[in-house]
Amino acid sequence: MNTIIIFRGQNALEAAYCFWGCTYFRSTDLAFYPKMAVALKAACRGPFRVCWNFGRAGFPSLLQTQREIPLPLVRCQGSQSIKSPPRSCVPPTSLSRPPWPEVSIIDPVEEAKQHQDVVSKVSNILAEGKYGRLFAVVHFASRQWKVTNEDLILIENHIDAECGDRIRLEKVLLVGGEDFTLIGRPLLGRNLVRVEATVIEKTESWPQVHMRFWKRHRYQRKRIIVQPQTVLRINTVEVASGLC
Repeated sequence: MNTIIIFRGQNALEAAYCFWGCTYFRSTDLAFYPKMAVALKAACRGPFRVCWNFGRAGFPSLLQTQREIPLPLVRCQGSQSIKSPPRSCVPPTSLSRPPWPEVSIIDPVEEAKQHQDVVSKVSNILAEGKYGRLFAVVHFASRQWKVTNEDLILIENHIDAECGDRIRLEKVLLVGGEDFTLIGRPLLGRNLVRVEATVIEKTESWPQVHMRFWKRHRYQRKRIIVQPQTVLRINTVEVASGLC
């Protein structure tokens, strides 16, 4: 059987505290309830007072306001019923389209024709030899070098060639002139481009001191690093007279 007890007035708080102690702790000691009521009254006087004042002053005003002002009806719509405005009504912004111009799709027939025209022009330039000074990008000693005639490159390693030997750099990634550029995928053919160099010096780098020190622990390690070096001079960058 459920019983609802309503307490009214500030003096009825002790009765509420006592009733709460009886129902929660279920103690059989009759002297326990008054003590518990006094303790709960001292601890919960502030929250009960706020709730009491709010119940007397706040709730009627809120209920009257809700009665006087009718609330609008709210209807929940699914995602399928929400329609976005047409794209023509939305003003263009920097986020609606990429900052670069849109790339138009070229017709395959027109693309093949343009490719043939470019190949014929580059072949004519190579046949006439009017391409000026050539440059190349080569892969050597785990690095890529952009070189041209009479350039000097310093390699942090020794190679299997003596001073004065002439070597050929076979891994050519790119070669270009004044009016054209040939790019390999990933390398250009050996019969298309030729890059030669001469070993002019084999030496060592300046000593580098690598020091480790741990203060107040008598720990000190010192190591001197000397790296071998090779200097190459690019002699020629040549390209074939025609595209294969």
